[in-house]
Amino acid sequence: MVSTFQGLEMAKRALNAQQAALYTTSHNISNANTVGYTRQRVNFEQISSLSSSREPGGVVSGVGSGVEAGSIERIRDQFLDTQYRKENSKYGYYQSQAQALKQMENLLNEPTEEGLAFVLEDFFNSLQDLNGNADHAGTRTVVAQRGEAVAETFRYLSSSIKDVQDDLKNQIDVTVEDLNSILKQIDAINNEIAGIEPHGLVPNDLYDERDRLIDTLSTMVDIEVSYGKSSGQPSPIAEGIATITLKNGDQHISLVDGDSRSYSQFEVSADSDGNITEFTITNEELNETETILAADFTSKGSMKALLEMNGYVDGNEIHGYYNEVKADLELMLVTYAEEFNKVHQAGFDLDGNQGGEFFTFDENDPLGTIAVNEEILNNPDLIAASSKENSGTGDGTNAIDLAEVYNKLGAGEFGERTSVKSFYQSLIGELGVKTKEANRMTDNSAVLRQQVEENRMSVSSVSLDEEMSNLIKFQHAYNAAARSMTTVDEMLDRIINQMGLVGR
Repeated sequence: MVSTFQGLEMAKRALNAQQAALYTTSHNISNANTVGYTRQRVNFEQISSLSSSREPGGVVSGVGSGVEAGSIERIRDQFLDTQYRKENSKYGYYQSQAQALKQMENLLNEPTEEGLAFVLEDFFNSLQDLNGNADHAGTRTVVAQRGEAVAETFRYLSSSIKDVQDDLKNQIDVTVEDLNSILKQIDAINNEIAGIEPHGLVPNDLYDERDRLIDTLSTMVDIEVSYGKSSGQPSPIAEGIATITLKNGDQHISLVDGDSRSYSQFEVSADSDGNITEFTITNEELNETETILAADFTSKGSMKALLEMNGYVDGNEIHGYYNEVKADLELMLVTYAEEFNKVHQAGFDLDGNQGGEFFTFDENDPLGTIAVNEEILNNPDLIAASSKENSGTGDGTNAIDLAEVYNKLGAGEFGERTSVKSFYQSLIGELGVKTKEANRMTDNSAVLRQQVEENRMSVSSVSLDEEMSNLIKFQHAYNAAARSMTTVDEMLDRIINQMGLVGR
């Protein structure tokens, strides 16, 4: 038997359900521009019309009992999240690599009048001028000063490369600090969720914050995320506790352990020159420690790019792009300086004496210590421009040989087809190719990431047009429920106040 007042109860439930949907829609609209917010929806649930009975079967079906607002669910696709984070790791890697290479391009500053190539050309030209003006004091002074300009440029490059490497090492340290902070925050959110879900509640705002942190983490290292069920009686749509692992080749190292409600912390070690030696990942609560040698760190993300640019230790060898460029510049400098000194010592100065060393440097740090012999700077007459002893003040034939050192093939450790000039040109060309490739890969990964992000946003983000339509839909449903209540009220008024009047 249907209750007389069941219609009022059904209308009341409908009003409450549509009101909850209106409030949820308003919440979506309010957060339309909130970073990391995932739109929500109310899951309406039909109230069962079945009731217990003594009849065979034990249940009987009656008139429907209406609707109720069930759970409020985030609209999220974990598959798209996984895709986005994978592309985000690649983007973080190539972007950091491109930025570091851009710094190197700015440092070498080629081709400009401030670059090393221009300074070397100036020195080359001054030596050619000395050939025709070997006895001219001003020309000799220009050679000495332009030689010192070459040395000063090399010293500047040495100090600048070291400064940039220090900055890269600082970036690695900051990245490690940020990574550790994110892991700690995710663990804290996991613990909050673990205390809420067992009661059947769905903490959507905590899920959003956790996903935002995981997205940020994915730019630093390549990660894998899985979810475990909370204890108690969680809602069927509860997302559970996140477990995050670092993907490093075949290694999978726990960063956030959802089962034990614990997290790990990164520590980076470096040698005295700032080259990274290893990463240590420690979970103090579980007393577990994993060590990854810098040379074995393959997890794509900004951390790996900074590692490759700054420099790292592999056994007894030092690797890293900035170290490689510095080593190439040292090879170029030593080859040029030694060959130049050899030619200079074979010549004779203005007084007919055998030439001495033109360039001096410390073999342990040639790039940072290169300089023109102080005696020559103080007395340019000591420049050995002549190729013959006591040949007269106008002889400058050795100056031509000095100038040709820059273009001489097969000097030092160079191959038979390589000169100082072509070696430096190839170094600059290689840098240009690497930078262009890094920029291209950055753009490509950005496009792929954007495509996945757009797919994800089409599912999860707030569409104001859609929410406005929902507002109208739920408003009409609310008005209809209110009208239903009015109808039932009028019906009851007829029964209670107007029935049984006949015959009085």
